[in-house]
Amino acid sequence: MAKNGLRKKRSEKGLLTPDNCVVALVDLQPQMLFGVDGADRQSIINSNVILAKAARVFDVPVVLSTVETKTFSGHIWPQIRAVYPEQALIERSSMNAWDDANFVAAIEKSGRKKIVFSGLWTETCVALPTIQAIADGFEVYVVEDCCGDVSAMAHANAMHRVIQAGAKPVTALSVMLEWQRDWASLETYPAIMDILRHHAGAYGMGVEYAYTMVHGTPPTVFPPYQMIESAPVKALGAR
Repeated sequence: MAKNGLRKKRSEKGLLTPDNCVVALVDLQPQMLFGVDGADRQSIINSNVILAKAARVFDVPVVLSTVETKTFSGHIWPQIRAVYPEQALIERSSMNAWDDANFVAAIEKSGRKKIVFSGLWTETCVALPTIQAIADGFEVYVVEDCCGDVSAMAHANAMHRVIQAGAKPVTALSVMLEWQRDWASLETYPAIMDILRHHAGAYGMGVEYAYTMVHGTPPTVFPPYQMIESAPVKALGAR
């Protein structure tokens, strides 16, 4: 993880930097993902993992919020919990996170005026807090490939609405690269390359190829697969 006192200072001039923004990940829960249509759900998970890991690399403050965990939505995705295993979640009943005083307080506590926003669903859990945060003087960047809705039209309408309200559409990869900005910033370079190789599809394979075939480094080695031999609980579907 890069520390503020050690990493190279990046110029701002309208751009995102690790020092001027806070990331909000809202309602990344199973039931919310079940309802997504018109987008590849595995890609949405993957994009959110890119964003979450990048925020850790650059030491960007992250607010994690969930809605009705026990009664409807389920626990936060394990892929996100793995990146932030100890961080407390802000549990809400409100669809609009900006209606929740604890959520707003967490954003304000960061001291940042730019919010990088991801969540499900786009038309409600992203659009509503985005519009109100902008009204309260924040600058919001909606990470479009991290979001989804009940239909492609619903997602598209939500993106049109937040853009008309003043939000900036971005992607998880664009945010990470905007934070990195300079490949000579070696304090974060290895971690960024690792995220790319794990999660960035053809771009990641290109990085792997360049490392191994051009620069002669050893191939990436993933942790060996360990097959679960006996289920700790009754098998799903068993009678």
